Amino acid sequence: MIPPAAVAGLSAILFAIGLYGVLARRNAVLILLAIEVMLNAVALNFVGFGARLPAQELTGQVVAIFVICIAAAEVGLALAVLLRLHRNRGTVNVDEVDELRW
Repeated sequence: MIPPAAVAGLSAILFAIGLYGVLARRNAVLILLAIEVMLNAVALNFVGFGARLPAQELTGQVVAIFVICIAAAEVGLALAVLLRLHRNRGTVNVDEVDELRW
């Protein structure tokens, strides 16, 4: 079995990569991908530590499935907003989109 410190370390590295992507990127699609990496790090942490619980308790796995479902819904909604933004403004650069009026 993988030690919890290794799971936490990998999850922290993935979360840090996602956080860097959110803070450093200006393209909204790349920011969405970075948020997905952060959510996957959280799901990995839940599954890794949930594996340490007794077999009857699937709390970590259930929460990880909820995180994955929420991430999928978030991407679908955000991509719809970004497509509409690109259609109206011609860009998805977050620096150039400074107001929410259409």
